[in-house]
Amino acid sequence: MDHGDHGGHDMPMPMCSMNMLWNTQIIDTCIVFRTWHISTNTAFSFSCLAIIGLGVLYEYLRVLQKSIDTRIALSLVKDQRRNRSRSSSGRSTPEVPLEDEGLLSGRVFKANVTGVPVPLPSRIIRSVLYGISVFLSFFLMLVFMTYNAYLILSVVLGAAIGHFIFGGSINPESILASDGKGMACH
Repeated sequence: MDHGDHGGHDMPMPMCSMNMLWNTQIIDTCIVFRTWHISTNTAFSFSCLAIIGLGVLYEYLRVLQKSIDTRIALSLVKDQRRNRSRSSSGRSTPEVPLEDEGLLSGRVFKANVTGVPVPLPSRIIRSVLYGISVFLSFFLMLVFMTYNAYLILSVVLGAAIGHFIFGGSINPESILASDGKGMACH
């Protein structure tokens, strides 16, 4: 059985040009997928605009993640204060920090756990947003790896425009308290 015969409907597969060096080719450029094949200047222009939009979206997701983390943190702090005020009012024994309780009771706690447990719904939201942002960052990296100067410029412009739109405020205390080290690509 010959699956290559389309009954006289020969549809040529697009020829994607694969460059591993800096280039400015427009026609026959494929962006990430063979189906995202550029065959006209207009299609290339729209593709560049789409990539700029993805860069803006990535920056929005970064800000959204920080905003959601801040809301979760505020909620957890509020819950901790509420729980402390309830437990300290009726408690006859002194409160023992979690680290000391493990030593005194002989129970072993997880060694590298720091912070406050995040409720399941919030963890799910954080994980979904994180997954989307990781996917988008790697997708933009693959666009960058076309080595096409116009597409690279589109990624950078999208990131810059997104940062301008969504990065209009900063928290000076947070910035001054951090060491500035991280593993983010950008």
